[in-house]
Amino acid sequence: MAVARLLPVTRGQIHLNGVDPLSLRGETLRNERHHMQFIFQDPYSSLNPRLRAEKIVREPLDRLSIGSVNRRDDRVRELFDQVGLRHDQQRLFPHQFSGGQRQRIGIARAIASNPSLVICDEPVSALDVGVQAQILNLLRRLQDELGLTYVFISHDLGVIQHMCDTIAVMYMGKIVEEADRESLFNTPKHPYTQALLSAVPSADINRRNRDDAS
Repeated sequence: MAVARLLPVTRGQIHLNGVDPLSLRGETLRNERHHMQFIFQDPYSSLNPRLRAEKIVREPLDRLSIGSVNRRDDRVRELFDQVGLRHDQQRLFPHQFSGGQRQRIGIARAIASNPSLVICDEPVSALDVGVQAQILNLLRRLQDELGLTYVFISHDLGVIQHMCDTIAVMYMGKIVEEADRESLFNTPKHPYTQALLSAVPSADINRRNRDDAS
C-alpha cells in the first residue's frame, strides 16, 4: 500500500524505476501511478456492481486519459483477450461472472495502463483450488509477455513458491528474512520461517525426516 502511496510511510525508502514515490505530490504522483496497479483479494467486492465489465476495465484508461476514445474501446477488447474472457461478456455485470472470471476482470483492469509494477494482494485466496491454478498461470503468462514486476502478498507458501523469485518473510509487521526462492525453501535461517515451512504438509520423505530430526 505504501508503495502506491495509499498508506503513509513511517520510515524507510522506496525506489521504483529510479523514482522515489514518497517525494511525489499532485499531478506528478498521479502520472507515476500509471506504473503501479493493484489486484485485490476479493474479486467481487473490488468491482463496482453497478458497472458493466467493459466499463470497469476501461476506467483506468478514462481516469488517466490514456489514448483516444476509439483506442480505449480497442484496448478493452485486447484486454479481454489477454485475460481469457470473451468479447460478448463485456456488457455483463460482475454478479453474472464466476469468482475466477471476476478476478480476470480485476487483472484486466490492473494491466490496462501498461504498469511496470502490479501489487497482488492475496489474489487467489478467495478462489477454489482449481481456479487458483488457472489465475496463477495467467499471472505468470502475463508477467512473461508484458515484463511485469509483481509484489505478491500471500499466506500460502505453495503459491509463494510457484510465483516468487525473491521472498521476504514478515513477522509482527517486520521483515525477518529475505532470500531467493531456492535458499529460503531449502535452508531457511530465521526460526519463524522454519516454523512456517515445517507446518506445511509435504510428500517429501527427506524433508519430513529433516523436520523430525530438528
